[in-house]
Amino acid sequence: MILAKILMKNRGALLGSLGVLIFVLTAVLAPWIAPHDPNELNLLARLRSPSSTYWLGTDQFGRDIFSRIVWGSRTSLIVAASALGISAVAGTLIGAVAGFSSSRLEGWILRFVDILLSFPDILLAIAITTIMRPGLWSTILAIGTYNLPQVIRVAHGSVLAVRERQYIEGAQAIGLKKHQILFKYILPNSLSPIVVLVTVRLAASIMTAAGLSFLGVGVQPPTPEWGAMISEARTYLVTAPNLSIFPGIAILLTVISLNLLGDGLNDVLNPRMKSAGRSVGV
Repeated sequence: MILAKILMKNRGALLGSLGVLIFVLTAVLAPWIAPHDPNELNLLARLRSPSSTYWLGTDQFGRDIFSRIVWGSRTSLIVAASALGISAVAGTLIGAVAGFSSSRLEGWILRFVDILLSFPDILLAIAITTIMRPGLWSTILAIGTYNLPQVIRVAHGSVLAVRERQYIEGAQAIGLKKHQILFKYILPNSLSPIVVLVTVRLAASIMTAAGLSFLGVGVQPPTPEWGAMISEARTYLVTAPNLSIFPGIAILLTVISLNLLGDGLNDVLNPRMKSAGRSVGV
């Protein structure tokens, strides 16, 4: 409740929260919001302009663009949320172990992170989806893998900061075992920066999923997906620009909303970063 009240005072975070809420509700309620079957072919109605029957027009196969965008939000949410869930859980645990273990194990983990970070995100994702069979699950694995090193780095740094606090020394003094201290005291107090990172990376993950589908190595047709819709519409940019404009707007609004929400959460959960930015005139 306190977090909600603070976010309400931040206009950017409020707008971002509303945008994310609309995105999530659209994905969850897609069967009831979409007026048509997203994969229903109607060649007699192909490349129609927006009308009362087809609100955003139809594509080259006569499929309703609005319905495909609505169902595409569900695809984007499933891919991004599943990938971030995997990388958040695995990265937090690995980063916590690295920050609260021997220096030798910590060194091996950080070297592994450096290797993953040496690859550009999109190239690493393309490599994984190319090696595997392109599709929904390979896209989730690819996006989860390239998000993993960022989560490990943040979790590791957060654990290093928390483990130096006095209550950790007190827990060690009364004889608690390492795993008890880690899961009872360190991890719960290290989650704030991880939550902010995951929120911001959710926007990047949606962009990457769209990019992979645009290149043909992500979610495969006929599954509705925003990037794939833009890719299919390239041939009709002049004759039917609505085919690519509306999916692009959906990606833009979703990413902006997630970034605004992430900035708001950062201001709330990391107030020292906010005050530091003000002190240097940011």
